[in-house]
This record gives sequence, C-alpha cells and structure tokens, in this order.
Amino acid sequence: MASKIENYALLSDWHGSALVSRDGSIDSLCVPRFDSDASMASLLGRDEHGCWSVYPAVEVRKTERRYRPGTMILETDYHCDGGAIRLIDFMPLGEKRHRVIRILEGLEGEVPVDINLMVRFGFGRYTPWVHKQNGDTLLTTAPDSFIFHTPSPLETSPQDISGVVKVKKGARLPFELAWYSVDQKPPAKLDAFQALDSTTRTWTEWAGRSTYRGPYQDVVNQSLLALKAMIYEPTGGIVAAPTAGLPEEIGGVRNWDYRFCWIRDASLTLEALMAGGYSEEAAAWRAWVLNAVAGAPNDLQIMYGVAGERRLSEFELTWLPGYEESRPVRVGNAASDQFQLDVYGELLQTVYKARRLGVPEEPAGLTPGLKLLEFVSQAWQRPDDGIWEVRGGRQHFVHSKVMAWVAVDRFVRLAEEYFAGRREFTDLLPRFRALRERIHRDVCEHGFNTRLNSFTQAYNSEALDASLLLIPAHGFLPADDPRVEGTIRAIEKNLLRDGFVLRYQTEHTKDGLPGTEGAFLACSFWLVDAYALSGRKRDAEELFGRLIGLRNDLGLLAEEYEPRTDRFVGNFPQAFSHLALIHSASVLAGTS
Repeated sequence: MASKIENYALLSDWHGSALVSRDGSIDSLCVPRFDSDASMASLLGRDEHGCWSVYPAVEVRKTERRYRPGTMILETDYHCDGGAIRLIDFMPLGEKRHRVIRILEGLEGEVPVDINLMVRFGFGRYTPWVHKQNGDTLLTTAPDSFIFHTPSPLETSPQDISGVVKVKKGARLPFELAWYSVDQKPPAKLDAFQALDSTTRTWTEWAGRSTYRGPYQDVVNQSLLALKAMIYEPTGGIVAAPTAGLPEEIGGVRNWDYRFCWIRDASLTLEALMAGGYSEEAAAWRAWVLNAVAGAPNDLQIMYGVAGERRLSEFELTWLPGYEESRPVRVGNAASDQFQLDVYGELLQTVYKARRLGVPEEPAGLTPGLKLLEFVSQAWQRPDDGIWEVRGGRQHFVHSKVMAWVAVDRFVRLAEEYFAGRREFTDLLPRFRALRERIHRDVCEHGFNTRLNSFTQAYNSEALDASLLLIPAHGFLPADDPRVEGTIRAIEKNLLRDGFVLRYQTEHTKDGLPGTEGAFLACSFWLVDAYALSGRKRDAEELFGRLIGLRNDLGLLAEEYEPRTDRFVGNFPQAFSHLALIHSASVLAGTS
C-alpha cells in the first residue's frame, strides 16, 4: 500500500521527476514521455509494482525532513535506537540522462539500513532482466533500462537488489540509479558528492533570482520552486502534475492522468512566473503555447504533451490495484479530444498579459491570435464540454461563454492599447466591439438565475459552479455588482464543505461519473480572490491562511483536499493549486 499522498516529496531534474515518501521509499519515477515504459514504480502500489526503499532496520523514534533552502533537494533525518542517519535525495541537474542519487550520511552512532530496489517497467507490469556488468547492475526491459551504481555490498536476485548496510557516524554512502535507452551505452556513474554540490548551486541560483517581495514571500517562493520542478526545460511546457491515477475520491473511479500541459493553465502560469521575475521561463512557456496551438483553430486541443504531442490516447492499466483500491487506473487523457470553448479566452488572455507584464514581444503570436478570434466569433454559441471536462454531454456552460467574451475583449484591448496604428487590427475593432457586447448580453440573459440570485453552471440551469467566482477576476463584471455578490453568497451556501470550495454540485451535474470528490483547492483560492476584490479582505486573508496551512511539511499542495478525513486527494503536487496560490497572494498584495 502506498503512503498517504501528503507524505510525498517531489524531486526533479527539469526533465523528469520522482516522488519520495516520508519513510524513504521512491514510489514513482517518470521520464518525460507520458507513454514511456520507464516508470520505475507507481504510487498505485508497492512491492510487486516496484519501489526503491531506504529505511532503518531498527525502530525509528523521530523523522524530520526538509528541502535544502532554495532547492528541491530532500534531506530526511531518522533518529533511531543506536544512532541517527540522514538520507539525501536529489535528481542531478544539467545531465543528459535521468538519474536519482541517494546519499546516506551517518550522524550519530551506528544504524543498520535496509535497502531494496525493485524496478518494474510499463507502469508496474514488466519485471526486468537484472544482471551484473563491470561491477554495476543493469535492469532492462526493452526499450528502457536502468543502471545502478553503489560501492555498498548489496545482493542481486532475478527480482530485485537488496541488502543491509551499517552506517556509522561520519560515513557517506552514495547510490545512483540512471535511466537510459537500450540502444545507447549505459551512462558512466557520477561523483555523487560533486553532483550534489553542483545541483545545490543551480537550484539556489535559480531561487535567488526571485523578485517577489509581497506578503507571504516564503510561501510564494516555495510554490515557485515547485512549479519550476514541473517545467520540462527543453520546451518550457509545464505539466499539471507529475502523477497519474491518484483518486479524487478514495476507492472511487475519478482517477486521471495529469502529466500533460493544459492550455487553461497558460495565463496563470505566465502571471506566476512574472510575479517571481522569471521572464525567461515566462517567454519559454508562451513560446510553448504558441508552438503547440499553431495551425487551424478548430484543431486546438485543451492539452498537449510536454513537447507538444497531440495523441494522448487514454487506456486503463488493468493489472494495477489502484491507489487504495481506486480503480480504474488510467493513462493518457480522453479529455484531449473535447471541445472546450474557454481555452480560446485563456490563449488571448495569455498574449495580452504577456504584453502587459513586459514579456519580450513575439510578433508571430498576433496572427495565430487573430485566427483564434475569428474562430471564436463563429463558435461561441456552440455548447462545449466545459472547464471541468465533464463526460456527460456538452452544455452551454457559463464559464465557457465568459471566456469567449474574454477572448474578444483581450483582442480589442490589444488593438486599442498597442496597435492603434496598424489598420489590419484597428479596422476590425467595430465588429469585435459589437461581438463583445453581444456575448455579454447573452451571458447575463441566459446565465443568471434570478430565483437563485446567482450565475449558474450552464444556461437556464439551477446548478452552481465554482468557476463563476472568476467573473470579477476576468473583468466581465465588477466585484461589487449585485449579481457577482449574489453568486458569491450562493457558492458559499451550496459549494462550501467545511470551509473549502467544491468544483460543482456533483448531484446536479451530468458529469458522466458516479461518486463524489474532495474540495478543489484552486477553487478555494478563487474564493479568496473574489473576497478580496469585493472588499472582504478579512475573509480573504482568513481563508488564504487556512489554505496555505494545508500544505504538507515541504510546502506542497495536491489537487484536492478531503476535510472529512483530513487528507489530500487527486494528483500531487498540482501545478494549478500552486498557480492559484501565487495569484491569490498577489491579489492580497494588490499587485495582481
């Protein structure tokens, strides 16, 4: 059984990632390709599905862990009967091969430590060929392989590598696991201690570039580090989460693969990076967005792979038990084929925000933007699948219509504020100003329920939806508009669970799935923003304090929180949660 979600730490080399539990087990190691067979293991199970555990063989009296300041290098101290040890876990930066290095340090006395490495390829399905070569151990299932380096005497079996090592005070024992393709030569081992020093410098230099000086500075900077860890450096793409299959309800069926880049995250990602002064990363992200969406607007997907891959076919891993028996376990994401109108607004919002925030201009982005807008002018009246990617049929979702309005509004603003002298844009302004007004009237007429005194999830509906909290943030209506205030009150009454916000009323929404889910953390941050913008700053600060209090001991947030069991649920760590945190901190600081 895997550990609780909140017990994990994230490691990253800005290409791939690994998750390490509090008890020293690496239960997930992923290389960039989402369909790769090189997942060493999975949070969906241990033992027969693979893990790499390093844990004292005697009773542990106290465990303490932390990231080294300004890094994603994990240090875990185990205080045991007979002594104390430190386990240092990291993925070296600047390497062409994906590696995990673990260093055992003796702090006090002498501690025996159990080590077990059980690799399973193909998301836990395939047992590798384990054999020795020149003193190292190779673990291979074509087309992928690992090489394991260590000076410690461990035993190799057809199933795993294991043994007990005694760690005395002052000792430093390195272990390295490196992935490579079987058509390549195995990579030579690194000097683990030099790699640790180099990786520490690189992380701290990156963290030291942060220019965020507002409230909650430490919290924001830790979230920026987490976001950097989820950026695929070769392209600038950022995954929604480095995990797949973690359930929104323990034992339920709402289990998705989030190892992709969502267009919806584009604007928030850009704002978060610029809030920290990371203009290079912001420009790389914008370039990724423009490259991914190039072509005909009707071919636009809501998500792509980290390199812009479009085929994200969804299938089930029937051999896996699922996280705490939560099945089916899915890889790939069928939502990539959905039509979601709101992403066009997110794209135009990103182009506009980039210009306002000072990201170096990308003239080539204007022509695709105009094509997108022309498509929106024809498609905004169509029903879509909505922000939550429901699988119960298309509707006229209010949030989607609002984002269609955002698409038109941001283009109009770009033309008015930056391109007043360019006739190819200004000649279009009368038509698009009229379209902007038309969409606005339509939403206010069909999306607002006078009986509930609230905007609703879809046209002529009575269901509520947390995405409606974004109406003032996007400038569709001011925060003091009675319809906005009524919507906030309705969401407080119907979507709050123990003070945190649900995405929508599952019992009133045709989402095509049974069961429920936890409180969606990004939605709760949206309520912070709505409170702050409507003058309820004390309520905003109180809720923000509760939300950042949910972070685990390393400052990481999952997708959702289940108040009844006080547990994280959903994929972890979740970029959207950290993006929303940074945005809310900026709103509270008055800088958004």
